[in-house]
Amino acid sequence: MKLGIVGLPNVGKSTLFNAITNAGAQSANFPFCTIEPNVGMVTVPDSRLDFLAKIYEPKKYTPAVIEFVDIAGLVKGASKGEGLGNKFLGNIRATDAIIHVVRCFDDENVIHVEGGTDPRRDIEIIDLELIMSDVEMVERRIDKAQKAAKGDKKFLKEVEVFSALLEHLNDGKSARSFECDADDMELIASSDLLTLKPIIYAANMDEEGVANYADNEYYKTVQEIAAAEGAQVLPICAKMEEEMTELEEDEKIMFLEEMGLEESGLDRMIKCSYDLLGLISFLTCGSDECRAWTIKKGTKAPQAAGKIHSDFERGFIRAEIVAFKDLEECGSMNAAKEKGLVRSEGKEYVMQDGDVTLFRFNV
Repeated sequence: MKLGIVGLPNVGKSTLFNAITNAGAQSANFPFCTIEPNVGMVTVPDSRLDFLAKIYEPKKYTPAVIEFVDIAGLVKGASKGEGLGNKFLGNIRATDAIIHVVRCFDDENVIHVEGGTDPRRDIEIIDLELIMSDVEMVERRIDKAQKAAKGDKKFLKEVEVFSALLEHLNDGKSARSFECDADDMELIASSDLLTLKPIIYAANMDEEGVANYADNEYYKTVQEIAAAEGAQVLPICAKMEEEMTELEEDEKIMFLEEMGLEESGLDRMIKCSYDLLGLISFLTCGSDECRAWTIKKGTKAPQAAGKIHSDFERGFIRAEIVAFKDLEECGSMNAAKEKGLVRSEGKEYVMQDGDVTLFRFNV
């Protein structure tokens, strides 16, 4: 999974990236501090995998990972090449989802490229640049379909769908909010539009703001915008998260408790990302390796097996599965088998989050 972190210059984008990846991306109080995208790989915390590792003491421990990409700051006119616009837009196109960092704090010592804090304006600036880039792509798609329709009338449907979408985009609305049936959306999804990507708004506040985020007026504005397009909102203090990376684990727990928070911003962001993209994890275990595998909700057993190796899918026979909760309560795989909790599932089985799985195959 690849997530692109975007936002106007000086809203806390690189500070957040530093916090969640501990990769030390440059962070400074001037526009275009980030020119080439910084990339950080983050392991997904999973207590279930930790439990399995204690049982099996494997040679290898492999959690799921998320790739975070800190993409260069955006200004008005990016879709026309202003600032680092074209490079910025190209980097977004390569991601699965967008984390849009929105400044929700006042600080006269941190310059805002637009002059002051205004979440609605900031979101609209980036949305408009992405929409304008999508307009160009849709216009090219319509032109191509019109030419193809001269030889094959089936392309007229494509012209119709994308023309309706173009009108929607020209009204300043994102492709995410375009209403159509499943077949039309499948067609639109083939065009790799920027405003079709799922989005999480990271409402970046100061420590006082995040401690009482429900009462923060800037946060309420972001919430209102997100609700209108089915996006998610994550209240976070990037500066605090960055400072936490220097603490020991027990110190982090104490710090979070003092702040009235149950988990770190990273953990909450990962949960948001999985939920946003409709992802779950299944687990494999043994003395050689304990590993978490990320799949889409609704994935059937043979396709899940294919994540491990194509031969597993091609020669799939069955999957031997125990729910993690059952395994945890029993304490071992043998105890789970004795209680009849290890099931044999066939090709139509839909994988569930936390399934501890052994695939049987023959090639």
